[in-house]
Amino acid sequence: MEFRLKSRWILSLILLGLALATVPAPAQSAGTFTATGDMTAARASHTATLLQDGKVLIVGGDETGTAELYDPATGTFTPTGNMSTGHGGNAATLLPDGWVLIVGGSKSELYDPSTGIFSATGNMVEVQTGFTATLLRNGKVLITGGTNGGSDCCAIAANPELYDPSTGAFNLAGSYIKTGATSVGQDSVGTSGLAYAAATLLPDGKVLILSEPAAELYDPGTNTFSLTGSMVAVDENNYWGKPTQIDGRTATLLTNGKVLVAGGNPAYFDTGDFPLSRAELYDTSSGTFMATGSMHLTRQFQSATLLPDGTVLITGGGFDNYFTAIAFAELYTPSTGTFFGMINQRAGREFQQATLLNDGRVLITGGLSSAGYPRTQKFASAEIYTPPVIVPAPVLLSLSSDGKGQGAIQHAGTYRIASPEDPAAAGEYLSIYLTGLADGSMIPPLVAIGGRLAEVTFWGGVPGYPGLDIVNVRMPSGVASGPAVPVRLTYLGRSSNQVTIGGQ
Repeated sequence: MEFRLKSRWILSLILLGLALATVPAPAQSAGTFTATGDMTAARASHTATLLQDGKVLIVGGDETGTAELYDPATGTFTPTGNMSTGHGGNAATLLPDGWVLIVGGSKSELYDPSTGIFSATGNMVEVQTGFTATLLRNGKVLITGGTNGGSDCCAIAANPELYDPSTGAFNLAGSYIKTGATSVGQDSVGTSGLAYAAATLLPDGKVLILSEPAAELYDPGTNTFSLTGSMVAVDENNYWGKPTQIDGRTATLLTNGKVLVAGGNPAYFDTGDFPLSRAELYDTSSGTFMATGSMHLTRQFQSATLLPDGTVLITGGGFDNYFTAIAFAELYTPSTGTFFGMINQRAGREFQQATLLNDGRVLITGGLSSAGYPRTQKFASAEIYTPPVIVPAPVLLSLSSDGKGQGAIQHAGTYRIASPEDPAAAGEYLSIYLTGLADGSMIPPLVAIGGRLAEVTFWGGVPGYPGLDIVNVRMPSGVASGPAVPVRLTYLGRSSNQVTIGGQ
């Protein structure tokens, strides 16, 4: 189906959109790390969440579980509200309404950016640690990879759970297929290969769970797990063979739809407990893994950040198991399947966080120093990476030509704007015009209308109008009616500006 813009204002919208999307590069040298302000507390294994207003919420990783905000405009950190439960949090997820879900142990809470206040929400079914939290395209949050204990040798995988923002409650999800190595003395609760497993939301809405020795897929439509391909990584010397559990590796969805899996620390009974430099790719179309180029260094608990140009920035991590933190970054190029560059960071960091900012830079916060075991210490310092190519967050176009108010959003297949006089109804299709999507990217954006995720049916460039993009969505149900229903898009983890439509 073809969707068209109203001809009498298409040119002005295109010119506006391109102007808004062209942001001067910050005053830092391209391809380098520079210092920024220090955090109010030293932190490691904390969470860092990019908020809809472009600030970064830092939670936990310190002794008392405090929180603070980073403002890219000033380069400074300031304290924000205190958490109600006092825990540091294992995972933080930006929800479609702009609030942040903080989950740690059995306790969970919500952060309201408009007030800076934390409030308690439902508790997890099981007390667990080491898990990941993945926002699904139905608006729920999937908890996987956690552990609720250990046997004589291995971690025991906890059961996966789902958080429903509409009810504030956690419930058990479908059961794992349990493909990992069976924990000694514990074969009924889970497997070690599913503990500390990275998780990645795929373009089709399923979630890849990097369990060992084979991976699993979670299907939100059926609430079930299924087997997928077996990973190919072995230890560095190919002596111990294929691991049955790997901690601290990264899994990054690329713009070509594949998943880059890099580094990590295999369990001691697999490879002698040595970190890996090896990387591999998961092909979503075939459900198989294949080898790709290796990193220059072995790394565990590093950060991997997908940049808007399609490359992946690898920062920090541990070189060995003596807390020797790495002070060099490198980049992965999907087109060549290779890692390149050894870029000096300001400090060696392990268990740090890396956050892609709205202006295209990357914020690196906290982590453990490289003082060597047992003389490790947490960092309060932070630094900024400025890529050679600066690409800002997407911009939704508006009729007022300032990116605010009534959005350039049509009833699909018509010239009619979804306005207060001609509101959108639940279930109908809408066409949203914007700038800032990557050409040919297979990663779909997330679109929230009235705080609820909308089904995305198409995204891409508008033929004949370079730089102009379109996203077709279906109006979600349950949205409160009104003349100014908020619409916001999230792409590569960054939020656009907010515009409005009329809704009924």
